[in-house]
Amino acid sequence: MNETLYSRRSNLVIGFHGCDQSVVDKVVAGEEKLLASTNDYDWLGNGIYFWENNEARALQWAEELVKRKSSSVKTPAVIGAIIDLGYCLDLTDSLCLEELKKGYETLVAMCNETGMPMPQNMNLGNSTDLLLRKLDCAVIETMHKINKLANKRPYDSVKGVFWEGKPLYPNAGFAEKNHIQICVCNPNCIKGYFLPRDIDKAYPNP
Repeated sequence: MNETLYSRRSNLVIGFHGCDQSVVDKVVAGEEKLLASTNDYDWLGNGIYFWENNEARALQWAEELVKRKSSSVKTPAVIGAIIDLGYCLDLTDSLCLEELKKGYETLVAMCNETGMPMPQNMNLGNSTDLLLRKLDCAVIETMHKINKLANKRPYDSVKGVFWEGKPLYPNAGFAEKNHIQICVCNPNCIKGYFLPRDIDKAYPNP
């Protein structure tokens, strides 16, 4: 993407990561780091995932993982992070969306040239949501490769808004699992981790 004066997201944001309690303990103690996800169906490509300012959704995600037989999450927990988005592929930004479309067109050309089938986004089980985002993941990863080949600045993070789940009420434009997701590509974006705390009701929330 051609960098503009406003390409860098200058404000720090709070993100929450759902995982096992043992991971939280080790990361907070400085014994481990959160690992990047590299699944070919990740919604925003490869990186470390956070729910922006949404502790409840992060915990819900960890609780859902407990139900999966192959999951390493046994005791659901949440760790918070202070994140500098840096040079962000922000999919709420019109310029970034234009670049995403170009990434798709490049992927189509590559698949046509090599004879490889185009990845597809798919739902999972009875869900009507596109939970397996192989196409979106491939498009975003293609954009990373385009930047690298062109010797352009790599993206530090990717941010997207998602409508997920059942409608909140009849004819609603909002769903029960709507969220903003952040994928950190550059670990230096994570300025620190913290344990979420309860509000002190004796004082106003600033």
